[in-house]
Amino acid sequence: MDNKEVKSAIEKIVVPKEKVFDAIDKGLKMSGQGRKIKKKKVLAGSSAAAALLGITIASGFVNPTMNKVLANTPLIGGIFQEFNDSMGVELANQDAVTELNQSLTKNGVTVKLTSAYFDGNVVSITGFVDEDVEKGHNEKGEVSFDMNFEHNKGDNDPWLNGKSTDIRKVKGGYNFQWKMEYPYKSFKENSTLPITIHNINGIKGEWNFDIPIQQEKNSTLVIDQEQGYPDDEVKIRIKEILTARASSSLIYETVEKYKDDEIYILKAIDNKGKVYRFGNGTSLEEAALEDGYHSTARTKMTKLNSNTTSLTFYPQLSVADPKVQQLLDKKSFTLKSKRLNLGLQVNDITKKGSKLVIDYQFTGLSKELSKHQLDLFENNLKYELLLVDKEYIGEIDPENPVPPKNHSIRMNKVKTIDKKTAHFQSTFDLNGEEKIMNFKLENTILQFDFSSFIPAKEVQPFTVVLPVGMNKQLK
Repeated sequence: MDNKEVKSAIEKIVVPKEKVFDAIDKGLKMSGQGRKIKKKKVLAGSSAAAALLGITIASGFVNPTMNKVLANTPLIGGIFQEFNDSMGVELANQDAVTELNQSLTKNGVTVKLTSAYFDGNVVSITGFVDEDVEKGHNEKGEVSFDMNFEHNKGDNDPWLNGKSTDIRKVKGGYNFQWKMEYPYKSFKENSTLPITIHNINGIKGEWNFDIPIQQEKNSTLVIDQEQGYPDDEVKIRIKEILTARASSSLIYETVEKYKDDEIYILKAIDNKGKVYRFGNGTSLEEAALEDGYHSTARTKMTKLNSNTTSLTFYPQLSVADPKVQQLLDKKSFTLKSKRLNLGLQVNDITKKGSKLVIDYQFTGLSKELSKHQLDLFENNLKYELLLVDKEYIGEIDPENPVPPKNHSIRMNKVKTIDKKTAHFQSTFDLNGEEKIMNFKLENTILQFDFSSFIPAKEVQPFTVVLPVGMNKQLK
């Protein structure tokens, strides 16, 4: 077969576009881009699927049909290939990405913004910063932006919740992509997003941009079906699915008896067996009512097929246990979990010069914990035993529990005495970086959170039937 025949044969190959994008999305999800609404959840795994594009291109046989799928223009499509952003690739293919050419130089550092898109729940902005950024404080190859959106200040900026930054070294500097979850309940089809970069790698300057973000109106599929879990005292209601050009978004409500419990969705599978993945969540509403704590969230999901008739959702529940505490005015005592049938038996407390040693063991743990789980357990203990001056315990904000500086110690060195009996020792350095001024045992409280040691559990999947005529709405 000569080259002409080979080329002709390759041209005839049908590229499964949806499967390519689904594989890439799945790989990215499994590489650690988990959901985050109230608590951090990490899903670990392989990102091999995300390498699919690189394998195809590096092979030397690039199907022209595949090229059309991957990018509509070399500039815009290429940047999204660089960042393994399948949504961006598809939007570029649909001419749904806004090309930008906004450039500013401050204190010798040039920032250029090159593209923006808004699809479903996701806003993306790509850009370039020149190599003079390496004159800053960061290590070579590292680029960090101190920035805000819409003239907000500091960490109170809602656009920063769940924001991610991806960096690629290129000739003359660095390409970057910012991805944000749209933080508001209602969408504006056309708007301007002001951006202020305060410093880059410690180099100060006010790089100010106004970025147009455009989104066509989503199609809305109203579902409004509820699943309850009486034993766990939680409920979940699937409310709506919004579908944009390249993605869908799920809006769902949860009701929990205990405020800090969290039920969230791992995945969904439709009636054809297609798996739908979910991204980070944007909190839309929260309210405390008679039947519990209500939370409504919107989360990115794989684009919903128009011929889908049902979806089976797979939820997971993370249980919160109220923190327990004890004044260290006695050598031994037991802390008991209020909800989890667990206990922390403190056997002995010894002060040796500038070191405080606490000997303890856990009761009620599953005997089936693996070696890996026990290793994680031991690692978490380095951070989860908190010593606090009793006069300052009331200053810890439950919504943002930052220990009071110079009046608390969290870090400790853990020694395993016996893994089989979950027996450990923690040594606190009283003269270390963290300290308690005028430390006295009888004025110090030990605080502990059992829920940080209990993995989330999968609960019973449930199926919702989608409304008849849905395919007309999604086409």
